[in-house]
Amino acid sequence: MMIEFAMPSYLFAALLIVNLLLAAILIFIERKDAQATWAWLLILFFIPLVGFIIYILLGQTLTRRKMFQWEGIKKVGLDHLIKDQQNDLLDPSFRFNSKTVDENRDLIYMHLMNNDAILTKQNQIDIYTDGEEKFSKLLDDINRAETFIHIQYYIFRYDGIGKKIIDALTEKAKQGVKVRLLYDDLGSRSLRKRYLKDFRAAGGEIGIFFPSRFTIVNLRLNFRNHRKLVNIDGKCGYIGGFNVGDEYLGKKKKFGYWRDTHLRIEGPALAAIQTRFILDWNQAAKEYHISYHSRYFPEVEARGESPIQIVSSGPDSEFEQIKNGYLKMIMDAKKSILIQTPYFIPDQTLLDALQVASQTGIEVKIMIPNKPDHMFVYWATTSHIGEMLKTGATVYIYENGFIHNKVLIVDEEVCSVGTANIDQRSFKLNFEVNAFIYDPKIAQQLINDFNEDIAVSTLLTPELYENRSKRIRFKESISRLLSPIL
Repeated sequence: MMIEFAMPSYLFAALLIVNLLLAAILIFIERKDAQATWAWLLILFFIPLVGFIIYILLGQTLTRRKMFQWEGIKKVGLDHLIKDQQNDLLDPSFRFNSKTVDENRDLIYMHLMNNDAILTKQNQIDIYTDGEEKFSKLLDDINRAETFIHIQYYIFRYDGIGKKIIDALTEKAKQGVKVRLLYDDLGSRSLRKRYLKDFRAAGGEIGIFFPSRFTIVNLRLNFRNHRKLVNIDGKCGYIGGFNVGDEYLGKKKKFGYWRDTHLRIEGPALAAIQTRFILDWNQAAKEYHISYHSRYFPEVEARGESPIQIVSSGPDSEFEQIKNGYLKMIMDAKKSILIQTPYFIPDQTLLDALQVASQTGIEVKIMIPNKPDHMFVYWATTSHIGEMLKTGATVYIYENGFIHNKVLIVDEEVCSVGTANIDQRSFKLNFEVNAFIYDPKIAQQLINDFNEDIAVSTLLTPELYENRSKRIRFKESISRLLSPIL
């Protein structure tokens, strides 16, 4: 006898009611933007039960409460610095001894007032585009540490390079250096606690961002700390796109050579990097809070000439600060806009700004990878790239492996390097951090790197794009619909 399994009518009715209630929450309570709302409604309509589960895991908003609190902010004098810089920026007669800074007062003021991003000057910046070189220098700096090491990555794997770094951190902890390691629970899900047993025994401390409260399911799956920061002794720091793993050394066949951009900074900007780390650490590692101590903010000498603002954003913020920084840079562009990003899924505001720039004769160049690391994201990227081609933008497909760097350069003078991609996940859902740099010399170095990458890239012409297959067009159409929630 065959037994038929059918969903009872009352259960089906209950599912419809749950979906209607969830739709009401989406529209009237959470008040997501219209694009995201429609994307979720499509999912709930076409796959009611599965869609409900997906929404529970990925769709919830994060309460915009003060997640990151730090009682030492006044002791460091940031409140006085913010007020002084505000007055300077509003005084048209005041000059910063930098033409680029003076010409970008509005951008600097926006970051200062909305993000407490102090403009620091006289920083030394070294640019790393190769994983082997970046991690070799990082290990050298770790081995020289004398007081503290604060290290934070979204992905931290316990493979070849990951083990080298853990071993180096463990050795420094044994020597009495205060070592703190902060990583994201989802990004570093393969980093087992047993791998860090010796590190803990040596005195190393660990912070885990938004750990799962359950064995399998993490209800805050959608909100991740995507930042990558290092501060060693207050003497040198790192910020950029590289995570910790062998693939970032080009050792994974799937990706091949890994092209990224990371900055090593010496100078007063380290105080801002330190502030960001402490805020993140105190949120994640509640039993090991860092209290204000002058040893974490040593006096630093002027090391170079670069003015920098360290800017953060996240779903707890009132404004999409890094996106707004990108938007302001693009709107102020007069000659050129260069973008390198693994994902190009701008919201309508950013897309419009880039298209207007391209249509008014500003040179817009965009470089994306030739292969996906996330399939839907990739096809959404190519769909938006097609929109840029229509307005005359120049698009390059990087062929020498996988390009992961997040770089924006405007008018050969102002640039941004950090962790935020050109996508709505970085703008709305992830916790990100970027360095906004007001130095033509650094901008030129990044332009030189961009031009070297062009030599190993394919120019995507409008004709090539139009000749894509119907299968690719279908993938783009589906991914474009889902792009607000990817």
